[in-house]
Amino acid sequence: MKKILFVIGSLRAKSFNRQLANEAKAMIGDRADVLELNYSDLPLLNQDIEQPVPAAVARVRQAVGEADALWIFTPEYNGSYPGHVKNLLDWLSRPVKPMDYATPTCINGKRVAVSGAGGKAATANCRAKLTELLTFIKADVLPEQTGIALFGEAWGTDILALTDEQKAQLKKQVESVLQ
Repeated sequence: MKKILFVIGSLRAKSFNRQLANEAKAMIGDRADVLELNYSDLPLLNQDIEQPVPAAVARVRQAVGEADALWIFTPEYNGSYPGHVKNLLDWLSRPVKPMDYATPTCINGKRVAVSGAGGKAATANCRAKLTELLTFIKADVLPEQTGIALFGEAWGTDILALTDEQKAQLKKQVESVLQ
């Protein structure tokens, strides 16, 4: 059975992106094992602490290495991705074998899906920049993406209510991830 590792790009307890991830997980059902990556304890990338590898980094790299695919659900912060998501990807882009840049990283060739819920731009800028970064670090970014534009009432209630069209878009991406 495939193993899909969800990365939630928002730290907020009632995150719309966590709710979007839960919708995707429900659509996946029992067709794959879905786990959420806990990366809240990753230190900021700093070459002074890169070796020996911090325990949190080793744990995250192992989880990514064991997954068949990653699925990033992230909001857009100031036209881009959140800093903690960038930090995670920076750690994943570093060589697993210390200072050996000729060997693959744990994200090299990994299938990665990208989705986001946010303002009226539906996280378009964030998803484009994230796709660019993931491509640069040699991840296999899936072309199918989901962008959800939230409207006024959602911001007041903290409830993600998807339209039928948005559910269809997410379902299409689920099928792409499961291939």
